[in-house]
Amino acid sequence: MPANTFGERFRVTTAGVSHGPGYVCIVDGCPSGLPLSVDDLLPDLARRRPGQSKITTQRDEADLPEILSGVFEGKTDGTSIGLLFRNSDQRSGDYGDIKDKYRPGHADYTFDAKYGFRDYRGGGRSSARETVCRVAAGAIAKKLLETVGVRVLGYVKQVGEVICNVPDPTAVTLEQVESNIVRCPDMAVGERMIQLIEEVRKDRDSIGGVCEMVAVNVPPGLGEPVFDKVKADLAKAMLSLPAVTAFEYGAGFAVATMRGSQNNDIFVKDHGRIETSTNNHGGMLGGITSGMPIICRVAIKPTSSLPRSQPTVNREGEATEILTRGRHDPCLLPRFVPMGEAMFALVLADHWLRNKTSKL
Repeated sequence: MPANTFGERFRVTTAGVSHGPGYVCIVDGCPSGLPLSVDDLLPDLARRRPGQSKITTQRDEADLPEILSGVFEGKTDGTSIGLLFRNSDQRSGDYGDIKDKYRPGHADYTFDAKYGFRDYRGGGRSSARETVCRVAAGAIAKKLLETVGVRVLGYVKQVGEVICNVPDPTAVTLEQVESNIVRCPDMAVGERMIQLIEEVRKDRDSIGGVCEMVAVNVPPGLGEPVFDKVKADLAKAMLSLPAVTAFEYGAGFAVATMRGSQNNDIFVKDHGRIETSTNNHGGMLGGITSGMPIICRVAIKPTSSLPRSQPTVNREGEATEILTRGRHDPCLLPRFVPMGEAMFALVLADHWLRNKTSKL
């Protein structure tokens, strides 16, 4: 069965394709009584939407949601929340030339291999436009988490070889992240990232990078051993997003060169609360939250659609050339940030609800 639903208690189901009439999102499991309106969804949707700056795709979609159900008199009523997004700026004709050609880096061939045909208009179901649903659902999850003081925030840590060194991820503010169009909390480094993206675009190419995310005030004890560990669900959540190729948390791959005496976080008691003096474990031990900030990073590949000729094959396996037309991001990182935050929030909201039945 197609897996179009994510989560156990806080469940999100999406449907739609980028060049169809629109997208539908259903959120199940949100408790009643949470104040909610379209205005609560718009800030993160605006951060994800195309055409927001000179370094993103110029497809012009307002991404204005319609709440079809689940909200009554300004509050959630405990039933399924139905959201609708109507597509308005499709240019399906841009994809006519690739109908029988496989784009390098895309899911064209694999969808063909699985289903026997594919929607070639912008990638169909594999299009990153599907994330409009996730970001909207994530905004609801964020609002739910705010009721218990949990905050989730992401930012661009790296574009190509340009890296932003963040001494304390928990100290980064939304204002710092939104202070520049690349969403880097350091303005000077952000300008270098923007310059690199513009250089790459002029060369008719694309570039990847790293997004770092942090959740603070997460209560200890969230997570379901052994297969539904928070770290496992976070990895699945992030890797389910388009263009994500790697996930790490805490010290991540750096532990490969550490010794146990270096990697172990020492427990201490501070202001009556047990915590650790360092946070190499990234806020999760045994897949269960420790109460320390959860810090993770994902690697985002360069955009696969390039406005330059590349060798490929057609559906018959015959060699040919392909040049992808249409409007595409030269770097996916700026628009990825709210997508990553959304999936992070969905995992935490789901586990917070699940944890309510873990003990008397």
